Order: sequence, then C-alpha cells, then structure tokens
Amino acid sequence: MWRMGKVQEFKVRYTAANTQGLENGGLAGLFWAYIWNFIGFSFVVLSLAEMSSMAPTTGGQYHWVSEFAPPKYQKFLSYVTGWMSTLSWQAGNASGSFLTGTIVQALLVVNYPDYEPTAWQGTLFVFAMVLVLFIVNIWGAPVWALIQNGLMVLHILFFLVVIIVLWVLAPHQSAKAVFTEFSNEGGWSSMGLSILVGQITAIYSLLGCDATAHIAEEVRDAGRYVPISIFWSYIANGVMAIIFLVTYLFSIESVDDALSDPTGYPFIYVFRTAMSSQGVTALTIIVLLIVIAANISWNASTARQTFAFARDSGLPFSKWIGHVSTTKQLPVNSIILTCVITCLLSLINIGSSTAFNAIISVQIVAIMLTYCISMCCVLYRRVAHPELIPKARWSLGRWGVAVNLIGIVYVTFIFFWSFWPQEVPVTAENFNWAVVLFMGTLIISLIMYVVQGRFVYKGPVTIIKAARVE
Repeated sequence: MWRMGKVQEFKVRYTAANTQGLENGGLAGLFWAYIWNFIGFSFVVLSLAEMSSMAPTTGGQYHWVSEFAPPKYQKFLSYVTGWMSTLSWQAGNASGSFLTGTIVQALLVVNYPDYEPTAWQGTLFVFAMVLVLFIVNIWGAPVWALIQNGLMVLHILFFLVVIIVLWVLAPHQSAKAVFTEFSNEGGWSSMGLSILVGQITAIYSLLGCDATAHIAEEVRDAGRYVPISIFWSYIANGVMAIIFLVTYLFSIESVDDALSDPTGYPFIYVFRTAMSSQGVTALTIIVLLIVIAANISWNASTARQTFAFARDSGLPFSKWIGHVSTTKQLPVNSIILTCVITCLLSLINIGSSTAFNAIISVQIVAIMLTYCISMCCVLYRRVAHPELIPKARWSLGRWGVAVNLIGIVYVTFIFFWSFWPQEVPVTAENFNWAVVLFMGTLIISLIMYVVQGRFVYKGPVTIIKAARVE
C-alpha cells in the first residue's frame, strides 16, 4: 500500500433470477450457458486476482488502469473506468436490495394467495433492506467482520439443506431433458441465438467476484490474501453453483409453469412442487438470509469503491464522499451516499419496472467494460514494458499474456450480448434500455472529464512510490 501512496485509514477487519435463461434456452440451455461462462469468466478472474496482488487497493479497476495504461492515456482511461465501475457497483447494490424486497413479496404470495404485490410495496421493502445495510455497515461493521467465517459455514449448511430437500422430495426430469432439450420461448430466429441471449442469467450469477479487491485496504497482507480469496471463492462457489443448478433443473417439472408462477420466481415454483407452503416458506427464508448477507457485503464493497474514486477526486463532491470517519475508521459518508442512491433508484420502480430493470441490466455492461479496459492495460504493460510490471505474490507468470487475451475476448463477447432484449418482437416494454443508460452515463462521464476531471483528477499512478515491496 505504501508503494501506491495510500495510507491505511480503515481499521483492518476482513480476514439473478433465472427467468431469462429458462425462457431463452430452457433447461439444457441454462445448464450449458453456465458451464461455458464459468470457464470463460475464470480467465477474467485470474487476471483480476493477479492485478489485485500487484496493486491491492480499494480502487480496483480504475487504479489498475491508471497504473498500467500508456502514460498518454492513463488519466482519461482511468477516469472513465472509475465512472463505469461506480455505475456498475451502485446498480448492483440496488438490484440486490430489490431482489430482497421482491422475495419478501413472493413469500407473501405463497402464504396469502389473495395478496397482490404492487411496485410501491416492493419499494418499501427495499427501504427496509437499505436500513439494515446502513445499520450493519456503520455500527455493526466490527461484529459483521468477526462472523464472516461463521456465515461461510451457514452458507454451506443452507446449501446442503436445499439440495437434499430437492433430491428427496421434488419430482425429477430425465437426464435427457436437462442436458439435451433446449427451448426458444423468446421468439428468436434460431435456437443458438436464443441461447446466447439467455446466457445473461449465467453471467449475472458470476458477477461480484472482485468484491474482495474493494476492501483490500482492510485486509492484512492484502497482496497475498486478496487474490487467493478472489480466485478460490470463485472456484468454490462455482462448483457449488453447478451442483445446485443441476439439482434445480432436474426439479423443474414444467418450464412453462415455472415461468408463469405467481411469485415471479421459478425457484419458488420448484419448492412448491416439493413441499407444503410451510416448507416453501422455510426454504425461501433460507435463500432470503443468504441474499441479505450477500447484500451487506456488496454494500460494503460498493461504498468503498465509491469512496476510493472520490478520494482520487474522480467524483463531484469528492472531499465529502472521500472522508473517513476518525472515530469509526470507516467511509461513513460513502456508505450513506450508497444507501441513498439505492433508495432513489428503487423509486423508479414505482413508475416503471422496465426502467428499473434497465438499471439492473446496465450493471453487467458497465462492469464488463471496466474488466476489458483493465486487462487491456495490464496486457499492454506486460508486452511493451515487462520490466515495469510490479512484482506479484500471486502471479500468472508466463501464462499471463494468454490468460489476459482470452479474458479480453470473453468480456468483449459478453459486452455485445448484454444489450440484447429478452424477446422479439421488440416493444417499449421489452426493449433492453441498458444501452440508453450506458451511453447516457458514458456521455456524462466524458462531459465531467472535460469540465472538471481533466483539471482535478490526476489518477492514482501519480502518487505511486518508486519503491517496490519485495
């Protein structure tokens, strides 16, 4: 951290819904899409893990771009990457809280069949989730950090409970149906095109693996343990996800019924075919608890990424956003701002669920762009000036060029498919408005760069120390 010109201000603490995939691809499409995206995304994870070992900092991608990009372009590219990263993390934070609120509404549908969920009620549940995030991440941060290992154990136990229940009680499809029968409910011209559109479900489930990088300044020996956490948590969760996905797909008695379930969640349909309403409620609460725990950690990472970019004068009102509380040793202002942004974004859902879903969709687009830019920059530095690559305790070695190249090709491929609508013919209701929001934010960031950023934003590279930590 000294090499990067940062002072450790924080106290050391830390040692999607699948509707689109089922609609476009069906059982087999969802399974194989997850497999190839898990493999493809692993090259991105490897690249991110190495960069987090080279430069373990809360800033993540925008810092890596600043350090590894050609000097002529480093400030501009780092600035745009910082804006895109902030957009993605804030959109993802809002989507997590929204997921919590709608699962609560789904529980009400299960237990009170006459209940009709409304958008404004869902937004109120989002507010309730945000209140939990606010309290835990400010006043409960020391306690939350201490129970992380316990939560990991509970995560595994909950995983076992759910899959064992489905193995024993749920009706089962044949292996042929799960692995070879595809469906095209989106109306696309070919099955292959439908599967490629539906793979967004698999991609969404893989996001967030770089969350640990954004709390690097609160981790002891971050250059060693952050990349280990990024890579091996990805592998462990990916293997568990494959086991759960196969169990889940075998348990879907009817794809059409799952997609039309009144709760809006196919996984609750699966629970309903296996158990009574009491059992469904119990299993759904388990899922809800896992989502809430993930939301708390995601909110913490989002606030710290926003704080880091503000600390480097990348955002408006940077001095206030980048302030660290001397009493709590936390970026309290950034946590407050993150919670407020989630509340404001959730208000959009009252007027238009389509607009809110577009905000969620833009999370994938924006984060893929930051991955692409950061990998391109480290690849440039690796090829053009290998002597200037910082030593990493978690290094790709001679495989670095190949891994970076494959990662770049993969994220470019996913970036393209992230803009596609879910079905045809395309209308205002099913149009993927992520392209509008993405371009709007990109234009705003360019305007901010011209008006303010080029004068006040220098990029983290300007304060990196010449010395290297061996």
